[in-house]
Amino acid sequence: MTAAETHRAIDAVWRIESARIIAGLTRIVRDVGVAEELAQDALVAALEQWPESGIPENPGAWLMGTAKHRAIDFLRRGTLTDRKHEVLGREMAEREMQVPDLAAAMDDTIGDDLLRLVFIACHPVLSTEARVSLTLRLLGGLTTEEIARAYLAAEPTIAQRIVRAKRALAEAHVPFEVPRGTEFTSRLSSVLQVIYLIFNEGYSATSGDDWLRPSLCEDALRLGRILAELVPDEAEVHGLVALMEIQASRAKARVGPSGEPILLLDQDRARWDQLLIHRGLAGIDRVERLGGMRGPYAIQAAIAACHARAATPEDTDWGRIVTLYSDLAEVAPSPIVELNRAVAVGMAYGATAGLELVDALRGDPALREYHLLPSVRGDLLKKLGRLSEARQEFELAAAITRNARERNLLLARAQECAE
Repeated sequence: MTAAETHRAIDAVWRIESARIIAGLTRIVRDVGVAEELAQDALVAALEQWPESGIPENPGAWLMGTAKHRAIDFLRRGTLTDRKHEVLGREMAEREMQVPDLAAAMDDTIGDDLLRLVFIACHPVLSTEARVSLTLRLLGGLTTEEIARAYLAAEPTIAQRIVRAKRALAEAHVPFEVPRGTEFTSRLSSVLQVIYLIFNEGYSATSGDDWLRPSLCEDALRLGRILAELVPDEAEVHGLVALMEIQASRAKARVGPSGEPILLLDQDRARWDQLLIHRGLAGIDRVERLGGMRGPYAIQAAIAACHARAATPEDTDWGRIVTLYSDLAEVAPSPIVELNRAVAVGMAYGATAGLELVDALRGDPALREYHLLPSVRGDLLKKLGRLSEARQEFELAAAITRNARERNLLLARAQECAE
């Protein structure tokens, strides 16, 4: 292999193995920041040695072994604690007893360490933005540059956010453990929120020149699938994965040749990925077996399934979607849910009925800067033939959105109302 090919292979191995390595190191050093630095040291060693020696037969085990040796050296140097060396030596022996043999660790299916790392990265002591960045960094294997590029942020901003997040975890003495009881449920909710935020930013970018960022969708799906393996009996985890699978199935149909957005009802459904739809529907079946569609992600997956099962927009069971949005409003009430329900009502029972619900939301402060409110209202007004009002709503929505592709689409829709 050439040096460039070796580096590409190392990047691929790192993306796959880094979360497992950082998780295992965190169990040893009890500090996620230190663990990541040690893992990075192992990566640097690979970049230095593998172009000459070749890629090892088990590259993940090589990285884990190298990182583990550095962790042991780190602890023996006493940089983690100022306790006497003999006390530290005893503690090291105890910790080594807790760390399985390297071969066994690599044969394990990700295991409890990775689940602990998931809960640390999404700990509520961190801001939402910090949770997202740290999750992509530690669990997604993304570089700071890649995260900054995905979110159209300055690289130093993302770097500082990650550094502050790791410092906050250390200062709060966040334990490296899986929460139990009621705390598990609330913390799992935070984890799911972070994964879905990552997916949504990829599925419908809030700003920039692209409407779709497939790499973020792929990262979120990979994290969701890993989590589903770690907690196989949690219905909402499978609900979220099913939701993302079905939504991701539309990716190729959501943009035109020039990257312009194509709305759901205008999409060529022959371009929807049937494999992803099949996986999503299978996930919904699993949720049903685990106790039913009671959680917010499972309900949204059921809504997505209504679209996936319809061969044409006219075949969509809009009445069922209205019912599901009513169910969603009970378990996760929000004005955005009500807006989506209004869209479904407009499709099922006519634009007048939908517009009545939308107008009731216009005074909600949470929707004041939400561009989809005037966009939905413009669509309903256009269906009713009130073109002048519809044009004003589309122009207002275009002024609010921060995504260039979506702005162009809204302005085009406004122009249609003027012709």
